[in-house]
Amino acid sequence: MPGHVLKQFVVYEPRMRWPVPSDLGRNISGHEVQSCERRGKYLLINFAHGTQIIHLGMSGSLRRVTPDEPRRKHDHAEWIFDHARFLLHDPRRFGAILWHDNADGPLAAHILLARLGIEPFDPLFTPGYLHEHLRGKTLAIKQALLAGNIVVGVGNIYASEALFRARINPRTAAGAISLERCRRLAAAIRQTLGEALESGGSTLRDYVNATGQPGAYFEVYAAVYEKANQPCGICATPIKRIVQGQRATYYCPKCQRR
Repeated sequence: MPGHVLKQFVVYEPRMRWPVPSDLGRNISGHEVQSCERRGKYLLINFAHGTQIIHLGMSGSLRRVTPDEPRRKHDHAEWIFDHARFLLHDPRRFGAILWHDNADGPLAAHILLARLGIEPFDPLFTPGYLHEHLRGKTLAIKQALLAGNIVVGVGNIYASEALFRARINPRTAAGAISLERCRRLAAAIRQTLGEALESGGSTLRDYVNATGQPGAYFEVYAAVYEKANQPCGICATPIKRIVQGQRATYYCPKCQRR
């Protein structure tokens, strides 16, 4: 998209998590895309006068298609360029397409972005940063990672995997994690996410990448996720499954003692 003029932005179904602004098509059609970025799970399409903020929800995808590919059921929005078409597919309509005008202030201050934590590959994401931001928190460390206000990108699968690698019980109070364990955890988060990126990601079974190909490969190599009652690869103790905040958590009760 960057460097190309958006010929037309078309909304076929505005009823998403929040209604798609009715004037968005008129507002951005005919304008050049300056750049594309990401902040947490939000995709940012930057124009000279503002930014489209896109969230894919639980099962959405934004895919590039051929000029003659027909629109599928649940394709709710379309970006049309001279050189390409992009379609937003979202069966559950949990996703969002919003607009932030430059006149409304800095993008980072937008209500959806302002409280997001640091990016996990940011050099500022250090053991000291993690330890400082966990201090005093009584909620479980797994919940603290999922909240997204300390570090973004550590979803449910990756939180279980990172905590296993760091040998930290997921029920441990976040404020009780020592600086040394924060060193292990920060390294485990980066390692886990790095391997997931290398292997194509992991998510719901209907996940596809930008070209429409399936990409849920990382789960094949997971050490604990969805391995309940299977032997731990380190100590052979059966992996346990518990529910925290309505999300499944997997851990080894021996390797990750409280």
